[in-house]
Amino acid sequence: MIPRYTRPAMGAIWTDENKYKIWLEIELLAIEKQEQLGNVPLGTCKKIKQKATFQVAKIDEIERETKHDVIAFLTNVAESVGPDSRFIHLGMTSSDVVDTAFSVQCMQAGKLILEGISRLIEALGARAKEFKHTPIIGRTHGIHAEPTTFGLKLAVHYAEMKRCRDRMEHAVKTISVGKISGAVGTFEHLDPSVEEYVCEKLGLEAAPISTQIVQRDRHAEFFTTIALVGASLEKLATEIRHLQRTEVREAEEYFSKGQKGSSAMPHKRNPITMERVAGLARLLRGYAVTAMENVALWHERDISHSSTERVIGPDATIALDYMLDLMTRTVSTMFVYPEAMQRNLQLTRGLVFSQPILLLLAKSGLTREDSYKIVQRNAMRVWELAASGAQPEITFRSLIEQDPDIKGRLSKADLDHAFDPSAAVRHVDRIFERVGL
Repeated sequence: MIPRYTRPAMGAIWTDENKYKIWLEIELLAIEKQEQLGNVPLGTCKKIKQKATFQVAKIDEIERETKHDVIAFLTNVAESVGPDSRFIHLGMTSSDVVDTAFSVQCMQAGKLILEGISRLIEALGARAKEFKHTPIIGRTHGIHAEPTTFGLKLAVHYAEMKRCRDRMEHAVKTISVGKISGAVGTFEHLDPSVEEYVCEKLGLEAAPISTQIVQRDRHAEFFTTIALVGASLEKLATEIRHLQRTEVREAEEYFSKGQKGSSAMPHKRNPITMERVAGLARLLRGYAVTAMENVALWHERDISHSSTERVIGPDATIALDYMLDLMTRTVSTMFVYPEAMQRNLQLTRGLVFSQPILLLLAKSGLTREDSYKIVQRNAMRVWELAASGAQPEITFRSLIEQDPDIKGRLSKADLDHAFDPSAAVRHVDRIFERVGL
């Protein structure tokens, strides 16, 4: 039985408890630096740290009156600190706290996503090596093309997920930026060293320049990268969904004992997990659009981005974390049917070897145009026979061997090589080396 998704760590990042914990840490670090600068009496920070607490329910109660979350938070903290609370939030604006904390949350979420991508890469690599030399028909436009291997199919996704990891690493770095620069980013009531100190302690970079907010092109990159990872997962999900089709059935999702596929049809085994991944990928693209819409704000800031980020922050990261978990488990446990792959390779009676014949005829001295006509003439006859199931004894090779325009040009050894599926995938080892497998 495949275990259900049980990764509470991602959801915990977006709880009010964690958010306010980061807010308080930012405020305390700012006081610590202000004390070092002589703007706060010595010993103040220690006293505040010992007393400062918050209660989520109380903050919610205060906010219902103030209609301002940061003020509600500061009011609640002040109740526990007492008179020294006058040193909290000195020279700062709400976005100094909110934006810096949001960057911390995105950074925390990004690290979990990177871990999830790495687990999927490992699973893809293991299954790719398992089926490295397992022949399967390659399809273009959904139509049989030339032989490949199932290992190569998986290796393509392995390499793509490595690129996803690279992009996500860059996006996490881009979003890991904070600001403590005041109402319009000019440090009018703050020393820039406060920003530098707070950000360093939080594992962030200080924004080289900001307005009242961290600029939203950074967030757009982060959420667009999340959508790109989702698109790559959807691509793999679409492949598995096709392979599970009854007419193909070369691979399928794990189907556990007692699992049911349909309320009406007891025989059904549906690719529900991969369909779920495909659907969630659509949400991620929508969140990316929202993040891009947030880039253009009025002057030094407006608040139109804030409401959307309260949704897309947790939703996008939790959804992607879930999708990565689903895909990793599916790749690790999916059923693979090499016999069906071999059977499907024979469906077109050898037509998938048309290009080797074309190239051999051109090499024999015929023009490419004449070679193409000869090969296609024979191929189309086999195509129609294979579709109807008529005259199974007639294959592409049998027609090629009997064609008067070909006789004398190609030897039996030539034909044996042309119709050898292993010849089509003779460079598998080299390709695997190139992708690091």
